[in-house]
Amino acid sequence: MRERFAVVAITVLMPVIIFAGGRSDETPTIRMLVEDVPENTIIAELIPEFEAASGIKVEREVVQYSDMHAKLITQFLANTSQYDVIQVDNYWAGEFPAAGWLEPLEPYIRESGFDTSVYIPAMMDMVGYYPINGMDRELYMLPMYNYTMALIYRTDIMQDPDLQNAYEAEFGERMGVPDDVEEYVTMSIFIQENTDLFGSAMQAARGDPVVMEWSNYLFGLGGDFYDENWKSTINTPEALKAVALYKENLEKGAPIGAKAYNLDDSLRVMSQGEAFSMITYNWMMAQLNNPERSRIAGNVAIAPMPGDNSLAGGWGWGIARNSAGKDAAWRFIEWIESPQIAKRRALMGGAPTRTDVLRDPEVLQQYPYYSVVEEILDNSKPVPEFEYSTQMIEVLGRELSLIMADDKDPKTALDQAFKELETIADDAGLR
Repeated sequence: MRERFAVVAITVLMPVIIFAGGRSDETPTIRMLVEDVPENTIIAELIPEFEAASGIKVEREVVQYSDMHAKLITQFLANTSQYDVIQVDNYWAGEFPAAGWLEPLEPYIRESGFDTSVYIPAMMDMVGYYPINGMDRELYMLPMYNYTMALIYRTDIMQDPDLQNAYEAEFGERMGVPDDVEEYVTMSIFIQENTDLFGSAMQAARGDPVVMEWSNYLFGLGGDFYDENWKSTINTPEALKAVALYKENLEKGAPIGAKAYNLDDSLRVMSQGEAFSMITYNWMMAQLNNPERSRIAGNVAIAPMPGDNSLAGGWGWGIARNSAGKDAAWRFIEWIESPQIAKRRALMGGAPTRTDVLRDPEVLQQYPYYSVVEEILDNSKPVPEFEYSTQMIEVLGRELSLIMADDKDPKTALDQAFKELETIADDAGLR
């Protein structure tokens, strides 16, 4: 989930002048580049408390997700990074530590006694340790928030008696939460043909949006990007079937403009009550159930992605290796990830990564669907995380877009993606 951010500067009162990010001040300054998503809006609301408690001043710079990677790398390659606290998308959770751009966190964990056992293990693997497996893995990040994807649907539409009868008459069974990808596509098209709603508020814009959404179809059918030996599986029968079902839903069960839609576009369609469902980030539930932001508040539910798995996603907190304010950066991370603040973020609509927060009675009372979210987190998987994950996404995003928007032959497109993913794995030294 990916398209929103701001930069945070932290200032601790000290009797000496410290230089950070090329600036001098009476206190150390930490900067953060952040994406403009609800989680960062929540964090921004809490920052004044951190400033008051720590004497640290916080500045924020918000950019679009598409600009974030390049801005971060520019700073990683400089003598001193302007950004000290680093928010790391799981797409970059292999690239950044592999390049030596993140500071190992184990020394800070040991010194502070910070408890990492409370995090969901899958989140620690995805946006915590690098590499994910092996004896030599090291902790470079702490999970910040999850954006693992799921099915969100309209309960009032699902339970409509006239639609139920029509669906049963056509398919011989009651309409309910779909068990597999094929059934979901069938249901989306049925809704679009029998109501004034779109079946699915899809996001098929080139690059990240289409890859993220389509990956759920791929994983739901048991497919993947690579096998256990890092041979690409992006042109297997499962992948071709995922392309066929995704394109069918895009053409028959989604808004006409969905081929160019991103997250904001699909959220707008859903929140305005124009669609029956969407395969999207689980944190959208809080947005769609907010009557100030959504016309369908109180009529939405969440379920696991139909089929095998959904796409896991999340961000982690890291510290730039070339930061001049590492200790102050850790103070912020330790505070924002403390049990009390993590719980408050969840109650404010955040997307928890800690089991103690997901299972907290007060949190569950406000968001009872978090028990389903925990199940979803346990049955999801991220894109392969390695040094060139970003290039992998660019290749796949290009070919999927050519299929969906320009009618490129699916097998030709996936064969091309296969060749390039093979080269990328070789370049990364994965086999």
